[in-house]
Amino acid sequence: MENKESKEENKKEFLPPLEFGSIVFPFYTQALIKLGVIEDPSHSQGGKNLELARRLIDILDLLKDRTKGNLETEEEKFLEACLQQLKMHYLEKAGAIKF
Repeated sequence: MENKESKEENKKEFLPPLEFGSIVFPFYTQALIKLGVIEDPSHSQGGKNLELARRLIDILDLLKDRTKGNLETEEEKFLEACLQQLKMHYLEKAGAIKF
């Protein structure tokens, strides 16, 4: 039988590490959902919305511009990789390119 302290630990929400990726990742995953690349875990229906996906990509581009010269090398690479993936998916979903 579990004790009270053990039950309380199980109820605690997961806190992501306090790092730059914690800012980027939510925008990245929401954009993937709005592009229809991944399913929204909170809804069974599709959440595809290219206009909102474009806005999320633009927010990450703005973050990249505003943090230029202030990020660690790995942070820059992570942000750039996320943006490249999102832009390729966006172009594919918008019908601008075919794979």
